Amino acid sequence: MLDWQDIQIFLEVARSERLTDAARRLGLDHSTLSRRTRRFEQALNTQLFERSTHGYHLTEAGQQLLAHAEEMARHAFEAGESLTDKNHQISGQIRLGVTEGFGTWVIAPLLSAFCERHPGVTLDLLALPRVVNLSRHEADLAITVERPVSPGLVISRLCDYRLRLYGSQGYLARHGTPRHRSALGAHRLIGYVDDLIFSEQLSYLEPLLDPAVVGHPGPHFALRSTSVTTQHAACLQGAGLAVLPCFMASTSEALSNVLDDDVEIVRHFWITARQEQRRLARVRLLWDFLREALEANHAFLMGESRELVIPDLGAPASPLSSSAD
Repeated sequence: MLDWQDIQIFLEVARSERLTDAARRLGLDHSTLSRRTRRFEQALNTQLFERSTHGYHLTEAGQQLLAHAEEMARHAFEAGESLTDKNHQISGQIRLGVTEGFGTWVIAPLLSAFCERHPGVTLDLLALPRVVNLSRHEADLAITVERPVSPGLVISRLCDYRLRLYGSQGYLARHGTPRHRSALGAHRLIGYVDDLIFSEQLSYLEPLLDPAVVGHPGPHFALRSTSVTTQHAACLQGAGLAVLPCFMASTSEALSNVLDDDVEIVRHFWITARQEQRRLARVRLLWDFLREALEANHAFLMGESRELVIPDLGAPASPLSSSAD
């Protein structure tokens, strides 16, 4: 018979792919975890992991066990929630993963209303320049710029947002305001580090810099960064022109959008949760709150308003829903 603790250890190592990360999450030391993993393999008389300097990766047998272990963990989680009745209480912890710029400029201010309405809930907001991995249990909910494709997820389109090309008043005074895309060849730009872009949805500039339009050698990138917040700060200080979300750039009168007729980019945010997490009352409440709050801020997200609308702190919570699309 399989030992449940061994299954939990196996799951954490499989999700983390690194023994040190798994050991930290389990509260074990590295050597103990290594010993327990090997002992589990010996008990099964099966190699579950390929070990290398790059980490622990599942063998074919490990992949087969993973499917069963995930199912066991799901049943154990649901049983615990049901027996303690926690899934009917508006309390507990919710971990929300979101892209850095959106999390900082939009989600964090909006969550002030949610925290006021539900003081029993603790929110962990992971505002990161990467995608949060729900399958590794890094978060309960995730907001992403690409529609996830992993099985076992509840996915819904959350909102649209617009991006434009911006420059600071100081930069435009020194270098002039471009009137057509062909003029970009004479300007300095700010953008992402190409080989570190975590989503193709963030590759805004390449379509704008067609050599047939902007000429050769083309514009000079004054600064590249993996962080859109860093790009925004550099643009504010006059380092160059940057494609920025309107929800970031339009809040400052120091930035002016340029090439209105040539540069208008619309992207989408998606909200996602694992099926078992989506059933929890507190997670459904946050899901519905975010949908309603962002629908009320459509004009702000599309650059048609400079003001983020914070929900009424005294408003009652919305009825729980189970819809997704």
